Amino acid sequence: MKPLRLAIAAATAATLTMFGATTRVDAQSFDNIEANQEDFVLVAAPGGGLLGRPEFMIIEQKTDAQQCWGEAGSQPTQIEPLLLNFDFSGICGRSTDSNGYSIRAGDGDAGSRFNLAIDEEEGEYLLIATPSTFPTNPYRNSPPLTLGRTFGKAENGFTKIFLNPGWRLTRRSFEGRTLGHLYLTNDATLAALVEAGGGPIATEPPVTPPTTEPPTTIAFRDVTNDVYAAQISRAVEIGFIAGFEDGTFRPRTALTREQLVSMVIEALDAQDNISIALPSAVTSSPFTDVASNRWSAAKIQFASQSGIVSGDPEGTFRPGDEVTRAEMMAVLRRAAEYRKRVLGQGTALTPTQAAFTFSDTEGHWAADVISNLSGYCGIASPVNESGTAFIPNSDALRNYAATAVVRLVDCAS
Repeated sequence: MKPLRLAIAAATAATLTMFGATTRVDAQSFDNIEANQEDFVLVAAPGGGLLGRPEFMIIEQKTDAQQCWGEAGSQPTQIEPLLLNFDFSGICGRSTDSNGYSIRAGDGDAGSRFNLAIDEEEGEYLLIATPSTFPTNPYRNSPPLTLGRTFGKAENGFTKIFLNPGWRLTRRSFEGRTLGHLYLTNDATLAALVEAGGGPIATEPPVTPPTTEPPTTIAFRDVTNDVYAAQISRAVEIGFIAGFEDGTFRPRTALTREQLVSMVIEALDAQDNISIALPSAVTSSPFTDVASNRWSAAKIQFASQSGIVSGDPEGTFRPGDEVTRAEMMAVLRRAAEYRKRVLGQGTALTPTQAAFTFSDTEGHWAADVISNLSGYCGIASPVNESGTAFIPNSDALRNYAATAVVRLVDCAS
């Protein structure tokens, strides 16, 4: 892939928070189904970053082909993350951030109100849910909820978490379809949980599930008239992108290289037959300008090792640079090829429809890529789905990026 250009403007703090750290808007159209608790283990794992704080991780045993983890001892129980020693695609699952798990109470999805984290207290780890601080959260001044504990600390740092009574794992579902996202679930209402934890009663009632048929879209106030509104809702349903704390999606915000990588990796990992093996901590920089403690380092490292992205000849990746529509197509083609390779289907992208004839891509370095992906489930399409121009050198915006990745995920070929 041709190296991506140097962006004129640096990414802002707001755009940097749109993956992982972003609080999702309430998704009341989601339901949940019961899960076999024995298929999972909850772990307080060694953290990366400058502070080295422990991180919350859920490991799932999807098949019996190989054991995904081992256990030793009690109070505490040490976890051996065996899945890190082999290609666990399709065998094990691993959820390491809010794209993979969130909290759910008896009155619905509470992922926008409380965020899951690991805390240390008196020689053990606690699994806690801390209230989001955005102004519309009625629980923003409440103390954290404690969901589980480890009864000590394992020598290797991977310590099993035991859930407190009343808490269990369930799976997110949508219109009867099971999704990959996991819930830490309690049948009590969120208000009751907060009050039992010593917090104040909410100043406004939490949102309750609708009594009629749930909507098929998730509304953001700034995408109502967007041409990609339906695809944005689908992207949030899959779980690889989210809205912002103020209830907006910011559909016309430009995307950076690391944000695109995050979207693609999360989208691939959300598919039932693919599991992405990200390291719990990155010990060396994947590129000279991507520090090992950068929020995107693990995903960039995986994408590089899997052939989904490449750096410059100088060994740089420029993670904060904005990405063009053409460059995004190059990444998505490699992601599509990676998926087919993992599934044992070769790498050829068989056309699903006639390729589109764009008016402005002839002679462009990405002309073949764009044409290829226009015929592969319509991933490449004209700007705003109108006219004949692709405008390959313009910035890739959030609305089209979400749409292109949705088309990749939903492409059955």
